[in-house]
Amino acid sequence: MKQQRQLFFAFFRVGIFGYGGGPASIPLVHKEVVENYKWLDDRDFNDLLALANTLPGPIATKMAGYIGHRVAGVTGMINAVLATILPSIFIMVVLLSSLAAVKDKPWVQGMTDAVMPVVGVMLAVLTWSFFRRSKEGLGLWKSLMFVAGSFVLIKVLPSPAILILALLLIGLLKPVRKDNADAVGAEREESV
Repeated sequence: MKQQRQLFFAFFRVGIFGYGGGPASIPLVHKEVVENYKWLDDRDFNDLLALANTLPGPIATKMAGYIGHRVAGVTGMINAVLATILPSIFIMVVLLSSLAAVKDKPWVQGMTDAVMPVVGVMLAVLTWSFFRRSKEGLGLWKSLMFVAGSFVLIKVLPSPAILILALLLIGLLKPVRKDNADAVGAEREESV
């Protein structure tokens, strides 16, 4: 019961403060899942994020569904998804009921203008965290080349999901070097 309550409040906070759409909620999911409750480590979170980006649908609900299932099974999945979407549904109903009366008020535009820089900083912090992790695995120059190449391809391709899927396939199909295979094998033996 305690776990279900934690799942609900973690994803409720994501749902209610994830202002600006799915990408804006990713740092909040990271904060709750990795830092607060430690349901995932950084590596698992990065893998989940990469996979979630390749699949259709809102990213916050996909992540909530997977994490909820991993933490507490099917009921955890349902709980986390509901906690993620209920705040938006409730706020949409309330706002649409009263939007006509306040949409031209300066304070409404002021709220939107004030939140955007905060969302930008949160995304930048998460991006820096991903880059540091990539640098540890690939090295500085390869990581910089991936950043530059990804930036160009995201601008050219019709969807970033194509790039993410292609990189996942390359990572899956590329031959593993012997020293890396030995390190992975030793890591697995230590965990058993």
